[in-house]
Amino acid sequence: MSVIYLLISISIIVAIGFFIAFIRAVKTGQYDDDYTPSVRMLFDDELKIESPKSIQTIEEKQN
Repeated sequence: MSVIYLLISISIIVAIGFFIAFIRAVKTGQYDDDYTPSVRMLFDDELKIESPKSIQTIEEKQN
């Protein structure tokens, strides 16, 4: 039974260590995305998809 207490305490210590490492990485900007905003304007036209309603309105105007 004492082995279970030992394993649980070790796993809690390891989990706390990973949590501290994650918090530190977030605070130092490890997960900040610096690349995507700079190229978003290059692909802006591809992201815009016309809805079928706007296409129907254009066709009605032409007739």
